[in-house]
Amino acid sequence: MASVELTQLAADELATLIRTHTLPSNTKRRVKASLRPLERFPRLGPELKGRYAGLRFLLGPWRWLVLVYSFDEQADRVTVVSIQDARASGAATGDR
Repeated sequence: MASVELTQLAADELATLIRTHTLPSNTKRRVKASLRPLERFPRLGPELKGRYAGLRFLLGPWRWLVLVYSFDEQADRVTVVSIQDARASGAATGDR
């Protein structure tokens, strides 16, 4: 089973989104639940292209919240590198 961790950048982005989007107090718990399937299925999310090539993403706990991650197969580790609002123009879901 893969371990799942957040980079400091992803944690900071989540904290900013909680503040700027007035997200509920259980947001961190919801994000953790959204990431839990990656423990068993680390390639679950689709691959990204462009400047995010080599990374994958999941949506959740809301359809607009993009959880961008990498998977290190040798270390059996998923690392969440960014948490973004998919509605933002620079979000990772495009082909940029």
